[in-house]
This record gives sequence, C-alpha cells and structure tokens, in this order.
Amino acid sequence: MSSKHLKGRGAQHNSHNKFEALHSEWRDDFLEYCLKEGELADNNKTAYLPIFPKTIVNKVTSPDVGMSYSMNPYQGCEHGCIYCYARNTHEYWGYSAGLDFERKILIKENAPALLESKLKSNTWKAKTIVLSGNTDCYQPAEKKYRITRACLEVFLKYRHPVGIITKNALLLRDLDLLIQLNKYGLIGVHISVTSLSEDTRRLLEPRTATLSRRLKTIRVLSENMIPVNAMLAPLIPGINSHELMSLAKTVSECGARSFVYTVVRLNGAIGILFSDWIRRTMPDKAEKVLNQIRSCHGGSLNDSRFGIRNRGEGPLAKNLKNVARIAKQKYFKEKNFPELNTALHEQYKEGQLKLF
Repeated sequence: MSSKHLKGRGAQHNSHNKFEALHSEWRDDFLEYCLKEGELADNNKTAYLPIFPKTIVNKVTSPDVGMSYSMNPYQGCEHGCIYCYARNTHEYWGYSAGLDFERKILIKENAPALLESKLKSNTWKAKTIVLSGNTDCYQPAEKKYRITRACLEVFLKYRHPVGIITKNALLLRDLDLLIQLNKYGLIGVHISVTSLSEDTRRLLEPRTATLSRRLKTIRVLSENMIPVNAMLAPLIPGINSHELMSLAKTVSECGARSFVYTVVRLNGAIGILFSDWIRRTMPDKAEKVLNQIRSCHGGSLNDSRFGIRNRGEGPLAKNLKNVARIAKQKYFKEKNFPELNTALHEQYKEGQLKLF
C-alpha cells in the first residue's frame, strides 16, 4: 500500500457502499499509472448539496446513547474524524463512508421550519432534543448556512430544551443565544476533547478546532454559567487511552461539570477506513493498536452489543473504567450536570392556545 497521505482528510479513499451492487477498490499504483504527468486526480474540494427532508427530529431508540431525540442540520461532516461512527449513515444517501462523507455535505436548509412545525404540534411533549446526534452542527458549513443558529432561535422562541454536541469553537459565535437559553435552564453543551496532543488531534481529527480553542470554549461557557459536559471520546488503545486522567483533570480545571468517555469501536466501513488510515499514518504501531481494539470487543473491531459496545470489555476496558472512576472522584466530586427544563415549553403552548 502507498504511504502517501491525503492532507486535511481523515479517510484516504472511498470505501465500498454496502447498498451498491458493484464493489470498488482503491489502488494507488493503478491511479498513478492512469494519470498523465502533472495531472491531478482529485481537487479535494468540499461540495455542499442542498436537500429537503420531510422531518428533522429523530427518535433515538438505542438504549445506551443517553438521548431520546436528536436532529442534524447537516449530513456528512467536513471535520474528517477517522473514527466517526456517523460515517456509515452516509451510505443510506448513496455515498461512501470514506471521502464522500467528508467532501459531500448535505445541507438541510429547511431544518428550522421543520423544527418549528414539530415544536408547535399539540401532540409533542417537551424532551431535550440534541443537536449533532450524528454529525457536528458546528462543522465548517455552519459558517455559511447558519442553520444551527436559526434552530437555536426556534428553541428559544418556544422555550424548549436543547443539547449541543460539538468539537468546534464556532459555537461561541452564538454565545448570545446560549446565554438566553441558559437563563431558562434550556441548554446543555457537550464538548468533545479527544487528546491533549495537537499532533494526535491533527491526525485523528484533521479539520476540527485545536485543543486550545476547545478548552477556551469550555472556559467561556463555564464563565457564563452554561453547563458543559466534556466528551472524552473515543479513547483508542495505544493512541490516546493513556490520556484519560489528564484529560479529565484539564477539562475540570476549565469548568466542565462532568465527563463521559467511550472506547472506540469500528463498525461497518469504519473498520476498513481506520485500518487503512493507521497503516498509512502510524505503520510502526498499526497492528498493535488494531489488536488492542479487538481485545476490547471480543476479538473484533466491530461491536454492536448494547451496554458493552461503548465501554468495551477485557483488561484494557476494565482499566479505563477504573481510571474514569478515580478521575470523577478526584476532579468532579462536587460537580454535576443539570437536567434541562421541560416545563416552560408546555406553559408556552398553553399560553399560545389561549390566544385562539
């Protein structure tokens, strides 16, 4: 396999879409043979593709995810995190979980209108809706389309609780709305922090905010009394798993009220993409890392067992569980992440109905 690395991207090729009849394989040597001297195979640009779904709020049926409802203004994610579990969902749209996931971003321009329709419904009972249950709502496309901000305005208008999961400091652009939402107990933010090493961050998450900007985001939110949960995920044996204690200490000092962690799992096409990526970027430790991941998931990179898949099993996973327990006792003993307010939305709807 070629040692060439496509800069600024996580995946290095387009994996086969399991829903397609034809199977494709990536061969660097064949590509180089076909190209003329000086010819570029790929301009590596991102395409933004508008789509118009009929619904935007999704009920989450998985019992170990920690949310009941989610919504995603964008499908695909330019951040390019090589381990991202959401990659597999791009195949439902006819694209690859590989480079397509990072370079073909589907834009749901009607998301705010769909959300408003949902929240106005007489049958809807308020429960926290989490932005970015699948792909990051503050990825680069948000700078241009501002769909996430428009959705936050809808949540504020209808006094409805909302959670946000992101690893992008662009979130602070909307600090004004977050402060207003927090005044009513309607907002909780989950910031992903994967490593304290910028070298590791650049390899794992090539187009995400730097560590310093993420920690600043936690500090600014905390200074404004907005609750922050740090997502120290995923922990990858042999790459960042040894950082769990120091990560917990750092995010606590920045003001995070809680933290969660997961052990990486590589389902579907992600196993193929990650294996290719690590053999290109970390050839000396590739097989060791892959074997340690397997040791956490019953000998497989793939793990779909509810209750086990996110924490893993075996000695490595048990050690991480013990470290997390100690870290919570040491750095988060007097802290807690609050429940969000669901009562105001019902009061708002009752008040609106009285106008008719």
